[in-house]
Amino acid sequence: MMEVYRWSQLDRWDAFTIPHLHIAPHLPRRKIADLLSPRHERVDRAEWTFDRLQPITIHFGGDISRRKVAEGTDYSLPLFWARPGDITLSKIDLKNGAVGVVPVGWDNVVVTSHFKVYQPDLEELDPRYFRMLLQTEDFKKWLWASRSGADGRTEVKLDVFEALEIPLPPVERQQALCDAYTADLSRAAQLEQEAEATLRVGWQAFETALGVAPPPPLPDRPVFVARFKDVERWSHDGILRGALGNGAASSEVSTEPLGNALLEVRHGCSKGPSKKATSLRVLKISAVTKGQLDLEENKFIADESALREQFALKAGDILMCRTNGTLAYVGMSALVEADIDDMIFPDKVIRVRPNLERIEPGFLWRLLQVPAVRSQIEAAARTAVGNFAIGGKDIKALKGPLPLLARQKELARALNEAATDAQSKRAAAATLRQSAWATFEAALFTATEEPAP
Repeated sequence: MMEVYRWSQLDRWDAFTIPHLHIAPHLPRRKIADLLSPRHERVDRAEWTFDRLQPITIHFGGDISRRKVAEGTDYSLPLFWARPGDITLSKIDLKNGAVGVVPVGWDNVVVTSHFKVYQPDLEELDPRYFRMLLQTEDFKKWLWASRSGADGRTEVKLDVFEALEIPLPPVERQQALCDAYTADLSRAAQLEQEAEATLRVGWQAFETALGVAPPPPLPDRPVFVARFKDVERWSHDGILRGALGNGAASSEVSTEPLGNALLEVRHGCSKGPSKKATSLRVLKISAVTKGQLDLEENKFIADESALREQFALKAGDILMCRTNGTLAYVGMSALVEADIDDMIFPDKVIRVRPNLERIEPGFLWRLLQVPAVRSQIEAAARTAVGNFAIGGKDIKALKGPLPLLARQKELARALNEAATDAQSKRAAAATLRQSAWATFEAALFTATEEPAP
């Protein structure tokens, strides 16, 4: 494909290899230098002590955060003011898109000489538009390709950056694009909040119907006295909860050990994965720690009939994380919804096979995740070599309410419907975010946009 370059662009002889901005032809262009005026306001350190100043960090996505500095710390480099509304960039990370706008209301913001501060021409440029522009795919490619310097210390030279021509629709159009994008993000955030509320209400209804209340929060006791027999549980929270007597579920209905409703509790395959592709796969521990089965998390393993038979995955099986360095992941469960012929489970996972005459698999899966049961799992967890672990006996000893099968199915179905509704809202929010950004980019970098009147 042939590319056409202006002669003025060839001051860099690698221009042919640098991606250029595919700006929609109807849009006017202006150099960045014509829109931004450098701000050089040095902080008078005789007047301003460091504890009155606010250093910042600029992230690759253009967000700006307040930098936390230890008490008594001071910067030896000269400091410069960055006023609210100023466009500020990190020189070394400009290649990654580290350009942001100082938020309104942030006072006494300062940067070192490793940053550059600009005042935007507000009659020509909306700072929000400029920040978003630099995050577009075209612009990110240009920034990365335009870096120069020694390995490990490359950066985009400011004169190259400032000389770049960017698409510049009228400021009213810039504002409209930014406002539309912000509105879509607000709607997406609202959908995500609705999803959280829907799921929270679903779980509350599930727990209320069972008469199960979450355990009370643990008191702040870094040091306490426990019986020696309890110290087999090498977990601070587990020992403390056991000493207080609140490790078991608090319930208004009768509970019984879950082992009464299980056919089998089996540890997984201890054979290591295969370096070569085979016709059998073994799940990774990460396949269950999210609370839902993720079949994409797997490795190859030697295909042996004995492994297939012992560690098969059948519809209705519950997989539980046996050991993990994070206590919240230990005992996390996932439901196998259909027979899986070419997959087995590893030794860090436990397969729980329910007795279908006593307990509904979908109900058991959800029950294992309620706080009243989770607290029992965490209280039972032991630690060794930095990992928490539970065993088959711990799972069988867990106590929970077991209503009639019909009621179990009804409760599980209602919670699943709430979860499905919540997931639908999250998916709609993700789609809205993607389409909002695509709309912004299409307005600038495609020829399909009609010229603004």
